[in-house]
Amino acid sequence: MPARSLRLQLLGWLLIPLAGIVLVNTWVTYRNARTTAGILTDRTLLASARSMAEQIKIADHVMEAVIPPSALEMFASKSRDRVYYRIAGSAPDSGEQLIAGYADLPLPPGRVEEFSPSYYDAAFRDQDLRLVAMRQPVADANATRSAMVIVGETLRARETMVRTLWLQGFLQQGLLIVIAAVFAWFGLQRGLRPLLRLRDDVLERRPDELTPFSGKALQAEIRPLVDALNQYIERLRRQSAAQRRFIANAAHQLRTPLTLLSTQATYASRATSGAEKDEALQAIHDNTQQMTRLANQLLTLSRVEPDGQALRLEPVDLVAVARRALESVVALALAREMDLGFETAADTAIVVADATTLQELIINLVDNALRYTPTGGVVTVGIERTENDWLLTVRDNGPGIPDAERERVFERFYRVLGSGTEGSGLGLSIAKPPDGRGLLVAVRLRSSEFSTVTDL
Repeated sequence: MPARSLRLQLLGWLLIPLAGIVLVNTWVTYRNARTTAGILTDRTLLASARSMAEQIKIADHVMEAVIPPSALEMFASKSRDRVYYRIAGSAPDSGEQLIAGYADLPLPPGRVEEFSPSYYDAAFRDQDLRLVAMRQPVADANATRSAMVIVGETLRARETMVRTLWLQGFLQQGLLIVIAAVFAWFGLQRGLRPLLRLRDDVLERRPDELTPFSGKALQAEIRPLVDALNQYIERLRRQSAAQRRFIANAAHQLRTPLTLLSTQATYASRATSGAEKDEALQAIHDNTQQMTRLANQLLTLSRVEPDGQALRLEPVDLVAVARRALESVVALALAREMDLGFETAADTAIVVADATTLQELIINLVDNALRYTPTGGVVTVGIERTENDWLLTVRDNGPGIPDAERERVFERFYRVLGSGTEGSGLGLSIAKPPDGRGLLVAVRLRSSEFSTVTDL
């Protein structure tokens, strides 16, 4: 599908209504032209009829009429219309008699009063006529008599006048559209220049340039677009920064285990006794397990970054997720001779969450508690119902977190000083709880979100 032009769209929305107005004005102009031509025709007919009526006289009791040349010359035009007239007078003894003109000229539909002309249309000899009829009093020695004068004209001149007047109006309206289109196009060109400059700015930018666009020189209608672009750039910048942090963190954490693994492999290859080789292989196995866990934590960290992959929220059973998470850390609890317990007030607890991230959150909280609680300690995971949500708790009887380090424990790869505990330092940066003897981490899970609260 070809791209639509914004200029043409704006021009169309401007000119189409204007064209509609022009059409209405053209129709009004046509009606006005017909009205004007009709008025001029009627006035000419009336002037001709009056000119004829003024020449009607009575001589020897006989009514006579002389047709003045001016009465017919006033109809002269290039259209060469035909003019018909009829003059008839009233006689004392015989009624109305024809004095001059065409006897079969159509009469007016109603009675014609003196000094009140009557206009009408009729067909005569296969031609359409416009006619006027007027009654003129004529003085006689014995009585006052009257004569009726009818003058009609064919319609070619009137129709020519209508077309001329309408065409002039139509051309004027068309000229207005052309002028409006030219000025509108010029205005659109000037109005779209800031948008075109914004386009050029986007095209000329380097791939790594994530500075916001300036909206100072833009119209108010375009600024929301620039604001949206700037918001997108900010999200992209944060996402890029998160990816760079993730790569840097991964490189930093993997460098030492890989170096150690290489050293252990070299030692195993040079060992001369079976016991030395077994010791080296066990060390390689342990280091590989630690690297696997580190890789899994890094992947989880990348998902829970503020600008990381969107979580897939769906109904999940918190009890089932917690059981699976505890199963994965049972070996560590047995190795450290820890009492790992699970207490739940319900068989099922349906919450809306991302199942994978929720399970990793529980694993990291429990793993953190197992590693920082002295051997033989107690770690208890609990699930209980509150008023409108479910509360997941992880409680241990370890040393807790010193006041001076409570904020830093959420930094990546940070471990509590003097703890002597192995780990990557990513656990609490993935499951970030806010904050005595022992540590209590409480995670509140609601229908659409979960928030974290920690008590000591």
